[in-house]
Amino acid sequence: MKTYYSILIILSCLLVLPKAKAQDKELKNCNITWTTQSKNSSESMPCGGGDIGLNVWVENGDLLFYMSRSGTFDENNAFLKLGRVRVHLSPNPFEGKSFQQKLNLQDGSVYIEGENNGLKANIHLWVDVFRPVVHLSVSSNKPVETEAGYESWRYHDYLLQGKANNANSYKWGAPEDLKTLKDSISFQDNTVLFVHRNKKKTIFDVTVKEQKMEPVKDQMFNPLKNLTFGGMMRGDKMVAAGVYSGKYVDTDFKGWKLKSKSPTKKQEIEVFLNVDQAASLNDWENGLKKLVTEADKNERTAWKETSQWWQQFWQRSFVYINPKQPAGTDELWQVGRNYQLFRYMLGCNAYGDYPTKFNGGLFTYDPVFTDSTMHYTPDHRNWGGGTFTQQNQRLVYWPMLKSGDFDLMKPQFKFYQRAYKNAELRSEVYWGHKGACFTEQLDNFGLPCYAEYGTDRPDDFDPGMQHNAWLEYLWDTALEFGMMEMDVQQYTGQDISEYLPFIESCLTFFDEHYQYLARKRGIKTFDGNGKLVLFPGSACETYKMAYNSTSTIAALKAMITKLLKLPANYLNDQGRKKWQGMLDRIPDIGFRDCGGHQTIAPAWQWERISNEETPQLYPVFPWGIYGIGKPNLDVALNTWRYDPEAIEFKSYVGWKQYNIWAARLGLTHEAADLTINKMKDSGRRFPAFWGPGFDWVPDHNWGGSGMVGIQEMLLQTDGKKMYLFPAWPKEWNVHFKLHAPYNTTVEGVLKDGRLESLKVVPESRREDLINCYQQKELN
Repeated sequence: MKTYYSILIILSCLLVLPKAKAQDKELKNCNITWTTQSKNSSESMPCGGGDIGLNVWVENGDLLFYMSRSGTFDENNAFLKLGRVRVHLSPNPFEGKSFQQKLNLQDGSVYIEGENNGLKANIHLWVDVFRPVVHLSVSSNKPVETEAGYESWRYHDYLLQGKANNANSYKWGAPEDLKTLKDSISFQDNTVLFVHRNKKKTIFDVTVKEQKMEPVKDQMFNPLKNLTFGGMMRGDKMVAAGVYSGKYVDTDFKGWKLKSKSPTKKQEIEVFLNVDQAASLNDWENGLKKLVTEADKNERTAWKETSQWWQQFWQRSFVYINPKQPAGTDELWQVGRNYQLFRYMLGCNAYGDYPTKFNGGLFTYDPVFTDSTMHYTPDHRNWGGGTFTQQNQRLVYWPMLKSGDFDLMKPQFKFYQRAYKNAELRSEVYWGHKGACFTEQLDNFGLPCYAEYGTDRPDDFDPGMQHNAWLEYLWDTALEFGMMEMDVQQYTGQDISEYLPFIESCLTFFDEHYQYLARKRGIKTFDGNGKLVLFPGSACETYKMAYNSTSTIAALKAMITKLLKLPANYLNDQGRKKWQGMLDRIPDIGFRDCGGHQTIAPAWQWERISNEETPQLYPVFPWGIYGIGKPNLDVALNTWRYDPEAIEFKSYVGWKQYNIWAARLGLTHEAADLTINKMKDSGRRFPAFWGPGFDWVPDHNWGGSGMVGIQEMLLQTDGKKMYLFPAWPKEWNVHFKLHAPYNTTVEGVLKDGRLESLKVVPESRREDLINCYQQKELN
């Protein structure tokens, strides 16, 4: 499949190369260049491709990089790194005063240069987009000896204590003797082979037993069974040179060193990474050998294919703010540059088996540099490794629609395709009805996270419920991913038939479960108006024990409406009648009076407030019921201005989405202020390593929500209508290209308050474009 993609990419690049030159200068200005070495791993820069991420830095004359690949979950569901590589040259060109490290966005790779006493050397580090291979090449003007060490802290078992378990699914419910189990690492024929194979019993087995799902265990998807991951490092004309040991930051390690046979001006090093649910270790090793063989066959074209993929990626879409501004401290320019940098980080997991994680993605580093109290290994991240918190994950994926990165969305869609049968089994086992019940803190096999499910539960507590004050009755976030799938169909015309069972199953759960709960309470299934009674419910994690939660009502209304608008081939007459019937049963959104102003209520009623989310604005985003050009915009504006919790909770930090709501409401000044604060430089050496916010560093739902807000300031859509500059300050110069429904792209240049150019493809869609600047001037 990846070979097929590579052919398409090469062909498409041939068509866009002339145009690429026009945009090249703006992209070049976004490259990151450092002229001094880094103090530690927190001053690393990201590099990656396909589904591999590297944290790259040069420290004390040595090049180091951490390696991550999508899907490397251990027995405890921690997301383990695949080790660290250290490269040392002798004599060392990086011990002099001349140094440069550059992230080159155009081809997705890192270039490092150094000079010392007339010795000059260059290192080029890149990841093959189409094969899981890390490539490193050294070139120098004089012969040098190259040492490449594969370093691992998992050369022995690690006892996990206290908050170290925040990185796995046990969290605060971990047994006292829980460990991260060691890898197998050895020299083999002048290469370094490293592998971790999950033991027979994993957190999956423990969770299934805890949650009383054992009667259907043999029917369940288990992603941890036989999961084996690792790889092999080799170097051209390099030989095994012994094992060494040391300590980096808080963690002791061992290194397996390869060394060039003799000094040379050129040296190639490769790391092959293999992840597979292999029936045996031998099968995994055979898979690794096939990977190496495939890479060797394509060694002459791999770099060209990868660099062309990145060129095509940057032509899909872009946002350059104040593009003529000299690179530096200008915050507006930083906002545009950081938009590109974060999109690059998302592009590094284009073809992963698992979604890009909200809590660091592929680019976490030693945890003490994020939280000074956490002296744990580089594998650590808060909020779990195999746990995909849905409220956070959604913000990583929403911006991919307008950026045109539809292929990047597939790992997230695949996640639910694999897991929804397990979610259906939950409903069947616990309540005897149909529909996929997805909870908020969701593990990679579709069940609630072990700890978040509640380890100290009353014996008579409903086993289908999380015993958790924040998460109880919170089931509707999965609907956002179903909406994304239907949006992809609207944007591209792509066939989404494979996703329809998941979408319909999620909707079915709400219809059947709330009728089930009503029948348990009494004789009547519906209220006096024939509507579902959505109680007990939850408006996000904030308004608990809610009666008719607004976030749930808005989700169900928007989802079913969208489903009914799909082309005729997706639903027959019987199906349309079924979903229209459910739509008619959804209660209306509630309202409340705030200081004499009608506002959207978080729910009809609720018992307590537990968090600081603002579900009363979810009908604005993500569900699009209120907004520019839509009825009753004043009610949504009143909610922004007068709702006491909406005011209290307002912020730009982390997953907060006030910047998006301000844009959708046409509040230009507020959207601009929130966007600058959210998307300006992070304060860390790499400008787009935001966080920790509420989660971790780099905070991917921080970057994702920032991207969405910028897009919504520039272009909003409603059916075929497209609103240009609905919340964009005239004084912000911009060159942008974004995607819209019906295979449409909009590219424009705004300079000094004047629209210098506007290109709509196809041209026929120009008639659907509404220039909000012109409207404001006329009014």
